[in-house]
Amino acid sequence: MQRGSDRLSVHRDDEMKHELQGLLRSGHPTRTEEWHDPEPTAEDDPEVAHGPVTPSRGPTSLETLRLELARTLTRGSFPAGPRELAGALRREHAPDALVEGVEGLPPRAHYATVQELAEALTGAGPRGG
Repeated sequence: MQRGSDRLSVHRDDEMKHELQGLLRSGHPTRTEEWHDPEPTAEDDPEVAHGPVTPSRGPTSLETLRLELARTLTRGSFPAGPRELAGALRREHAPDALVEGVEGLPPRAHYATVQELAEALTGAGPRGG
């Protein structure tokens, strides 16, 4: 008797490969029942659903840029200057355009939060309260 970490039998594994064969070859769902397919993105979904948000993609909102930065940078990254933040972004494999945007910030500046960094990148000043 074979003992291993397989939860499925060899036959069920072959069945699953056969079921996925059309999807893998065509690159799109091939089922006839639409309810099996994943739901497409909605018109009001954030832009990040289509890829990373970077300063070079045109007008980027403060919120979407902050989200992209928060995905990569941790609380331990702050407070820091542009050089340290760019290094942290590179270590986490952030998009090059995002790293270049951070490297282009004034070298003597320091940022305490992702919000401050996003405001500096978008040119938006701090919010009045």
